[in-house]
Amino acid sequence: MAIKNLLVLAILLSVLGVSVAYPKGLYLNYYKHKCPDAEAIVRRVTVQYVSHEPSLAAALLRMHFHDCFVRGCDGSLLLKYPYNETERYAAPNLSVRGYEVVDAVKSALERKCPGVVSCADVLSLVARDAVIVINGPWWPVPLGRRDGRISRKSEVNLPSPLAGIAALKKNFFDKGLNTKDLVVLSGAHTIGISHCSVIHQGIYNFTGKDDSDSTINPRYVRALKRRCKPGDNKTIVMDPRSVKKFDSHYFNMVAQRKGLFKSDRTLLDDPETKSYIYTQVATAGSSFNKDFADSMVKLGFVGILTGNKGEIRKRCAFVN
Repeated sequence: MAIKNLLVLAILLSVLGVSVAYPKGLYLNYYKHKCPDAEAIVRRVTVQYVSHEPSLAAALLRMHFHDCFVRGCDGSLLLKYPYNETERYAAPNLSVRGYEVVDAVKSALERKCPGVVSCADVLSLVARDAVIVINGPWWPVPLGRRDGRISRKSEVNLPSPLAGIAALKKNFFDKGLNTKDLVVLSGAHTIGISHCSVIHQGIYNFTGKDDSDSTINPRYVRALKRRCKPGDNKTIVMDPRSVKKFDSHYFNMVAQRKGLFKSDRTLLDDPETKSYIYTQVATAGSSFNKDFADSMVKLGFVGILTGNKGEIRKRCAFVN
């Protein structure tokens, strides 16, 4: 039933149309002749996994983001070799999960259309379809990306959960994304999961005097301390009310100074991001789904390889 609903949704939205300027080399229906069932295969396998384990939606969306922010959306995060030297072994990526979903999708595609669909396209589609499974928005994914052959742990420089607004804006500007994209894509934290170790300093010893970060709501600090005892590294959800459902409630949390990360709370330090947050709170997220879809389309264009650049990997974890 879930697969049928996804197919109906995709067809409906294709008919309605989305006005987006796509980079040269990327097209909707790119695989129409070379592998006409490609997108249906991706949807089927993704639904199977995410329906069974909804938390994979956040994991796969995060994987796509981490891939695109280093060397562009070229699937370089997926590479395993040389061991301990590729992006996936960098500290921010050690908690990335969901590789088994990408591998399962790629295996299904290789059985049907060997050597045709890139891992970069697979990851872009999987991220979109995983979000749909948990009632998130659909967005168009033009295809034609090729896979990178280079992946270096030393090049991983992702936006930090401890970053302030100036650093975050620079991270996004450097990728061709703007301030609105920053606040909109931060909304994905509504389904996010983190670890206690990331927030220990903020709630227990922010300035070295056994204090907490004054930008955090005191009641929220107490709740976090009940969940995360000193030395704990348990998982913690970023938005307890909607961790299994994609919605705009994250912005309510941030407005109440209950953002889990400094990078969430600092969104109140910029006039544009702050205004967006309060608008979403006041309107119950009236524009968030569309805004998120638009920003995800832009994210999917970062640093892409097309034409004769890169390759089409046979296995996503290894170059050919």
